[in-house]
Amino acid sequence: MNIFDTAVLGRVVQELPAPAPFFLNSFFRAIQTETSAEIHFDVNKGSRRLAPFVSPIVAGQVVRSEGYSTQTFRPAYIKDKRVFDPDRPFKRLAGERIGGELAPAQRMQALLASELQDQLDMLTRRQEVMAVEAMRRGKVVIEGEHYPRVELDFGRHADLTVALTSTARWGESGVSPFKDVQDWSLLVTKHSGATANIVVMDVKAWELFSQDAQVQKLLDRFRGQDALHPTVIGEGGRFMGSLGSLDIYVHAGWYESPSTGQLTAYLPDHTVIVTGPDLEGVRAYGAIRDEDAGFQALPYFAKSWKENDPSVRYLLMQSAPLTVPYRINASFCATVR
Repeated sequence: MNIFDTAVLGRVVQELPAPAPFFLNSFFRAIQTETSAEIHFDVNKGSRRLAPFVSPIVAGQVVRSEGYSTQTFRPAYIKDKRVFDPDRPFKRLAGERIGGELAPAQRMQALLASELQDQLDMLTRRQEVMAVEAMRRGKVVIEGEHYPRVELDFGRHADLTVALTSTARWGESGVSPFKDVQDWSLLVTKHSGATANIVVMDVKAWELFSQDAQVQKLLDRFRGQDALHPTVIGEGGRFMGSLGSLDIYVHAGWYESPSTGQLTAYLPDHTVIVTGPDLEGVRAYGAIRDEDAGFQALPYFAKSWKENDPSVRYLLMQSAPLTVPYRINASFCATVR
């Protein structure tokens, strides 16, 4: 069996442990694939109209449909290309017994699985960053070394992005973080009709939040998480307790910035997000523009090929991802300090 055959690579990727990012797994669970390079998505901003009154003996009143708009976007393309050094299968793997106990072919299989896993993890982190950005700012900025900067604005209401200033900041005298999150939850419901019962904050925001007297008095740390939101799961997120109908999570996670190489927090300091399952987040993917993939609608596609002179093998992972919050006004973000 040729382990670098396209079909075999596809099966290997499917069997790899799936990454478990907090925001994608909790709020962007649905997957949408496209048969074209463009991604088509509906943004639903909610509506508060009333049904019209008319006399029972007159014709019905025509009501114009509204509430969402369809947008089209061609996402940036990801092409993660790796080189397989022909000498690697002859070197002992990390953790292998001194002197070696695996055959070169076995090492090659292990190296292949390791590289594919790393490619899949990197792709997932990229989508996690986009998911967080969409929830924080209501928009996503896409740019790369060979991709000009593009800002995709989903059109979230301006009231749903706040930066507290002066004496309104958490930690200031007379400021109630408990009242703030309650008000913000109602604000999301006002603009979207969605239930906003999940609060996610970074560690520094939690430090200020947990010092609030009302929070200390009312926070229920003992109600089982599984009974609350079994879909709110993933690496970096920790359930801290409940305040009435609000469930509080703290997220601590980092990624390596491609521009600076420095570790960067997914949530900047003093960030609070209020949202819920009604966000209807989707992981959307444009078609794979590769003949070997059959131009299929796939989330990602791996393939490999060999160059003879010099002898080298390449491994390529391709994807065209975009995270889309279909119900854009079902999220709120505040910078509280």
